[in-house]
Amino acid sequence: MPFYEHVFIARQDLSQAQVDALAETVTNVIGEYKGTVHKTETWGLKQLAYKIQKNRKGHYVMLSAEVSGEAIAEIERQAAINEDIIRWLTIKVDELEKGPSVMMRKQERRGGRGRDRDGEE
Repeated sequence: MPFYEHVFIARQDLSQAQVDALAETVTNVIGEYKGTVHKTETWGLKQLAYKIQKNRKGHYVMLSAEVSGEAIAEIERQAAINEDIIRWLTIKVDELEKGPSVMMRKQERRGGRGRDRDGEE
């Protein structure tokens, strides 16, 4: 199966538990299609470059997975109809990055509050 990285931005007024539930929904879809989630990172509430649907900030979440194209189509279909997700992007990659993403390493240098799915800093 090919590798994908899926990033979505959730509305600023959601709680962290609601954002985690959105990420869990994506993980469940991947599981239904017999895929594997290798990494889930929550980058936190970040300033947007421009206002999107009255939001000036958004919760960023990234999932790295090995999954079929049919699962990606379903994930994107659900993101399109979910009012809590204001933007999403899925890219196909040759291989998944080992360790924390660039965003998490950046937060570590600054002493940020981002965390991965396991609650590790």
